[in-house]
Amino acid sequence: MPVSAEKILDTGATQVRPRTVVFAVVPGGHGEPGEDEALAEIKELLRSADMEWVADVIQHREVPNPHSYLGKGKMSELKAAIAENQAAVAVCEDDLTPAQVAAVLDAVDADVLDRTELILTVFSKHAHSLEGTLQVHLAQLEYELTRMRGKGLVMSRLGAGVDMRGPGETKLEVDRRVVRRRIQTLRRRIEQMARTRRTQRARRLRTGVPLIALAGYTNAGKSTLLNALTDAHVSVQDRLFETLDPTSRSFRYRDRDYVLTDTVGFIRKLPHQLVDAFASTLEETTLADVVLVVADASLEAPEIAVREKTVADVLHRIGSTAPQIVVFNKIDKVDEAKLHRLRALYPEAVFVAAAKGVGLDDLQERLARFFDRALRPVRLLFPYTEAREMHRLRGVASDVHEEHTPDGVVFEARLPAAEAGRYARFRLEPELPDEELAEEDDERSPDEDPHG
Repeated sequence: MPVSAEKILDTGATQVRPRTVVFAVVPGGHGEPGEDEALAEIKELLRSADMEWVADVIQHREVPNPHSYLGKGKMSELKAAIAENQAAVAVCEDDLTPAQVAAVLDAVDADVLDRTELILTVFSKHAHSLEGTLQVHLAQLEYELTRMRGKGLVMSRLGAGVDMRGPGETKLEVDRRVVRRRIQTLRRRIEQMARTRRTQRARRLRTGVPLIALAGYTNAGKSTLLNALTDAHVSVQDRLFETLDPTSRSFRYRDRDYVLTDTVGFIRKLPHQLVDAFASTLEETTLADVVLVVADASLEAPEIAVREKTVADVLHRIGSTAPQIVVFNKIDKVDEAKLHRLRALYPEAVFVAAAKGVGLDDLQERLARFFDRALRPVRLLFPYTEAREMHRLRGVASDVHEEHTPDGVVFEARLPAAEAGRYARFRLEPELPDEELAEEDDERSPDEDPHG
């Protein structure tokens, strides 16, 4: 973990919120929408990291200074803001190169974090399971490896040759080798856990239960929706990346079971180290039958569009090709006029207020219709000795009707095609009414033997 991030975490552990100055380069002029959005998100990240925002320094230019990020004048302004507010940390809204970090550290008397390091700090605070902790630690080490710099010391030529190192080997090379070994060890452990999850997932797939994944921008209310549908009791505090560990729970609607999985939220400029580290977790969105893309209805239309593109980009990046249903959450925080505009802009979306239980029936009905398109009507007769198969059928079938007869239990239901094939041996041919049997006899040719 980078040194500055460790300091931040140690400070947070003692319940002291570090005073923080944010600095950023924003294209365009003062007061344009891009500036407000950039600052709003970085301030939310600070709040989630238990850090206190006290001031910001914004420079308006198309691209940052390649050597120092800020220009000379703005760098002096940043130094003054840190001193005036007694800030301990300077946080950049963008990612910084090692050279830019060094330039800012030379100019200010404070720790310096860039956007990726701040996000990693938030993730490290919110990872609770062993796998989540390992994934965050892997991302931190991969980030640290890209930031390790030496002083360019000349290595001794003594002992030079294949597989031989001179006594002048730098400490930087030793540190890099140690970090790489730790990265390999973490990857192996995470892959072992991923194999276990794949085994569990394959078991669910064999049961024929529909798999639904939740995806969306962080803090859109995915975990709240999971709780509302499945009574999962996942933490839903109003903080970015509150939930990192994937949670799968089942719910039942119209005589059918569904499995719903919550995944890590997305954000603009999501560090590639995190996407790579959480790849095994995000597999749920690539294997689901349908992805519910949860959006925050209370935001302004331009911000909704920006976040929609961010989510689409990340899903494409991880290879998710499953059908998607957009779910607008938090409609209880929207007036009727805005809600009407959203419905016009997104006619295929579902609108809910998960915290209030509003619209959940509409969402479940939409999911049922989605999966019903792939269902076949069947009529089955189970002997009373097949109790296990009957119990399984009740979990994967829809619109189940049962009738007890002397020969067994007759089920009329709707099943996925694969499940219908599994129960072929129990199938009953539909009994035709007398008038339909008469019509068949009339249509039979005179020379045709009625008994075949």
